[in-house]
Amino acid sequence: MEDFLANFFWFSVFFIFIFIIYFFLLRHKLKKKKYSSIGEIGYLLKRFHLDASQVDYWKLLIPISLMNAFIISFTATFVMMLPLEMIWQLMIGFVLVFALIYALYEIYGRHLAKKYQSRKKMEK
Repeated sequence: MEDFLANFFWFSVFFIFIFIIYFFLLRHKLKKKKYSSIGEIGYLLKRFHLDASQVDYWKLLIPISLMNAFIISFTATFVMMLPLEMIWQLMIGFVLVFALIYALYEIYGRHLAKKYQSRKKMEK
């Protein structure tokens, strides 16, 4: 039980720290209107054929920051819990990062696609 609480504590600390840093970095880019330099938004727009003029970039700021903070903090906490050699931890972490990125961005992108398609139907 103590290990679980310690791991949960470190997960929470990593999550909050990474969320704050990532949130302010994205916010800084959005203030300077450097939309094309934010890779996550570009990926979502291209992959799910979203219209860049309809997307509110400021509303994407918090979900993207939350997803990235979760991916990084979960992977770091999970890999640190494994009683394996460092090379195996790195390999498992690498696979886990890509799996989480693909899964979370796919789910969020489908949500955005449905949201903006329903807006198009209402406007017609």
